[in-house]
Amino acid sequence: MSFLLAIDQGTTSTRAIVFDRAGRNRGSAQQELPQSYPASGWVEHDALRIWQDSLACARGALRAAGIEASQVAALGITNQRETTVIWDRASGLPIAPAIVWQDRRTAEFCAAHAGRSDWLADKTGLLLDPYFSATKIAWLLDQVPGARPRAEAGELAFGTVDSWLLWNLTGGRVHATDASNASRTALFNIHSQQWDEELLAFFRVPRALLPEVRDSAGDFGVTDADLLGAPVPVRGIAGDQQAATVGQACFAPGMTKSTYGTGCFLVLNTGSQCLRSRHRLLSTVAYRLNGRPTYALEGSIFVAGAAVQWLRDAVHLIQSAGETEALARSLPDAQGVYLVPAFTGLGAPWWDPQARGAIFGLTRDTGLAHIVRAALESVAYQTRDLLDAMAADGVRPNELRVDGGMVVNDWLTQFLADALQVPVLRPRVTETTALGAAFLAGLGAGVYGSLEEIAALWEQERRFEPALPGEQADRLMAGWHAAIARVRSGTPPPPVE
Repeated sequence: MSFLLAIDQGTTSTRAIVFDRAGRNRGSAQQELPQSYPASGWVEHDALRIWQDSLACARGALRAAGIEASQVAALGITNQRETTVIWDRASGLPIAPAIVWQDRRTAEFCAAHAGRSDWLADKTGLLLDPYFSATKIAWLLDQVPGARPRAEAGELAFGTVDSWLLWNLTGGRVHATDASNASRTALFNIHSQQWDEELLAFFRVPRALLPEVRDSAGDFGVTDADLLGAPVPVRGIAGDQQAATVGQACFAPGMTKSTYGTGCFLVLNTGSQCLRSRHRLLSTVAYRLNGRPTYALEGSIFVAGAAVQWLRDAVHLIQSAGETEALARSLPDAQGVYLVPAFTGLGAPWWDPQARGAIFGLTRDTGLAHIVRAALESVAYQTRDLLDAMAADGVRPNELRVDGGMVVNDWLTQFLADALQVPVLRPRVTETTALGAAFLAGLGAGVYGSLEEIAALWEQERRFEPALPGEQADRLMAGWHAAIARVRSGTPPPPVE
């Protein structure tokens, strides 16, 4: 019973991985998840498809590992955060498509109530932005006929994707979430560790709609036996970035990780101290164990790997993400080309939901490789913005642990080190989001006795040292900031020099 099963439900794909006690991948399965864009700035998912894919991947991972569900000590869930599902408690069916974290349809509400931003940040550590779940919930209750009175009567349930999966895995017996996911809704007071009545009133969200908030490692019920072939205890849940923080063993204050998937999320462990950023970063719950929260500062970038996906699927400049490394290496530099991937607005530290993407610096000599390289460079530049904001808040990490699908690209990982001017460490296991969910499940099931025991399993695969002079990195960043200024909403372009 030393195997752990993790379901990692992401923005563009769903996968499941079986890990052994040492954190080694013993078998996995994955399926792509289509997104729909019904209007400008809107992003939706089919919640039923998310559940069906998650179940199929869990079954596939068990087959790939050559084990039975009865050999699994515990299951962990990690998920795209903020994505909002509301479903009927009786039928178990969603009342509408899931509204994805990238969705900007509530930007007008947020702009109209901008004066409440400090009040919201004091309670939640978040900004008033369409990114978070609260305005999505209110929108659904107002727009779906009959939803609001049904929610008030307790007939409907809200959940981020973890709650939705847990509900289905347990046959509707458990409606719960963990503190890390709750902290991303803008309804949860991260100091009192409770749903906040003033926030519920402000966003007009009925209390009866919400799940119970539990520790990130603990008892979340047991799966129905017929789903996987035997009942499996669910013992860990965390939002994807918090799970990656656990998977990277960033347990000490000051340790920092950055995950490069659809978006990019840089998380700095601040321990028992909930540090309030003065530079528009987020304060969040990294994880909660034995009732005690560990906090973090987080910088959220909306588009990282999604820029490569755009190159492939929307403009067809490449056929696969794997082509990007060779194209980037084929040039000595991007020759002044900057791609600002503000396809769904800008995240931290700008928080501009109305900004839109653009490519600058095009000349007659610009080719495919320049645009591809600029897309990769934009990921590093956005990360540097986050690191600089953290430094301005008084904490500059002396190294960065990275993970996610993009960091298998050696060129990009080296450019990260160059742009950030700090060493970048890539772990042996890059599926750290799923690994973190497995670690939490193992902690909740007693497979591991402590965080120190988990930390001892982390292994470095490669360390990337900065090779670019600091002055050159600063010049590249100056060009990036000039490009950012041109896409900001209501921001006039800088003077031509």
